[in-house]
Parts: sequence; C-alpha cells; structure tokens
Amino acid sequence: MHTTDPAENGQPEHGGQCRAAVLFDVDGTLVDSSYIHTLAWWQAFRQAGYDVPMAHIHRSVGMGGDRILDSLLPSDRDASEDSTIMTSHAAVFSTFWPALRPLDGAKELLAGCQKSGLAVALASSARERDLQALRSTIGADAFIDAATSSSDAKESKPAPDILVAALKALGVQASDAVYVGDAVWDVYAAGKLNIPTIGLTCGGTSEAELRDAGAVEIYATPRALLENLGTSAIGKLSARFQQR
Repeated sequence: MHTTDPAENGQPEHGGQCRAAVLFDVDGTLVDSSYIHTLAWWQAFRQAGYDVPMAHIHRSVGMGGDRILDSLLPSDRDASEDSTIMTSHAAVFSTFWPALRPLDGAKELLAGCQKSGLAVALASSARERDLQALRSTIGADAFIDAATSSSDAKESKPAPDILVAALKALGVQASDAVYVGDAVWDVYAAGKLNIPTIGLTCGGTSEAELRDAGAVEIYATPRALLENLGTSAIGKLSARFQQR
C-alpha cells in the first residue's frame, strides 16, 4: 500500500486525520482498460484450453482474478492450473501497458476532489505492478493520498476488503466516504459497507445495470462527474464535512 503525506500535496489536515474521502476504482473508471483485461483473460483461457466468450468475460471484469476463474471456468477443472492462468493474464495485460490511456477527465477529477477538501484513495484490486502502470497512466499522484493493490486484501471484490484497506490507510470511517466505480462488483463491495457508489459507464457496464446494483448516481465519464461535482454525492459529502 502506498500513501502520500497530505502536507506534501496541499491536502488540509484535520487533527492529523482526513475525515472524509473519495475512493476510486481504477480499471475502467480512471483508465480505459476494461476491454484490455477482457482480451487478456480471453487469451489466458485459450492458452489453458478454455474457450470463453468475451462478452461473458467482460461482465466479470472487476472481480478478483480468483473469482473470475470460479465464475467462468468449470467447477470440476484442475484448480492447480489456476495460478498459471492468472500469470498468463498478467503477462498479456503487461504487454498493453504502453497503450494504456486515462479516461477523459480522470486526473482533473482527482484534483477536483482533493480541492474540495476530501482525501483521495485508489481502492484497486490490481496487482502491484499493474497498479504502478495504471498510476503512471493517470499521472495524478500529487492528488492521491493512498492506494491499494491485491496484496492489501484477503478477499477480492465483490468482498469489501479493498475498500476497508483504503479507509484504514486514510483514517476515514465508511460513513464519511463515497466510492466511484464502473462495475456492478464495485457497487456490491461498497454496499456491504453502506458506502454510496457513483457509477461510471465508461467501463462498458450500462446505466441500468449499475442502478440495479445500487449505484446512487450515474455518469458517462470522469469528466462528466467533474462537471457535476458540486451537486453530486461527492459534493454533498464535501459540504457536510465543511460544516463540521
């Protein structure tokens, strides 16, 4: 887990702790990588002899790799091959690192959240090496107070462990946080902590699916959320925080 001293990036301190925060998923939320993960899993499955339709894979992206395998592969498979499949996925995904691009407004959204007085954390279940590539793609480390990787959680999404780790790193209660994600698995994970989730459709999941999962608001891109930041759940959290 990586953290940044709030005093180093202009983030105001409140009694030594940040009291409210915005947590962000990364893949498909801040970086245009959901379909790259789909392709990487598709290739990894094929290398292991499994022919899984890309549409099924895409619907599972956002869960942890172990859960993706359990969801998409036969239950009677030789589970000893699972680690090889996940390693293959990681290898294929890494070949696309140079092609990764931030989604429109990603960096500016993180900056806007911090400017509104909120701490910012990347609550990602990506592998540590992938997370570093994703952070480099966003180019917004000055506005990020903490970040999690798969090593920070015992259980992957839709379990809430990653969010719990991010909250702990910031010293923030779940009641003083908002989560931003692009997959139903993000919404389910946050819901287990009663954290409201803002859904973004830029990862390929529809507005209807995100709303059905429990998202409180839906926007197309990070920039669309930024343009409505003041009236969003993030803006309301900031206003409540400033009144304390």
